[in-house]
Amino acid sequence: MKNIKYLFTICTAILFMSISGCASMTGEQVPDNVITSRVKTALASDPSLKATDLNVETYEGVVQLSGFVNSPSVIHRAEAITRTVMGVKSIQNDMRLK
Repeated sequence: MKNIKYLFTICTAILFMSISGCASMTGEQVPDNVITSRVKTALASDPSLKATDLNVETYEGVVQLSGFVNSPSVIHRAEAITRTVMGVKSIQNDMRLK
């Protein structure tokens, strides 16, 4: 009977350790340079945007978009695309109209 309790205690401890390990993995951070590359790629793949006119910088998941654009719709489109990129925590919009 002692062995069964001992075995149960060990199994329970292993279960809790594995669950807590999985929980910490879900909050894993994406490196800033990876986020920047993903945002640039996403912006470049949209035909309605001139991605060369936009600058993208990332610090701790905060993406800064800057540059000169032709219309407010371009600003909104660039923000919408950036929000879809995994790892982006927030967006700092420094885009200006020409």
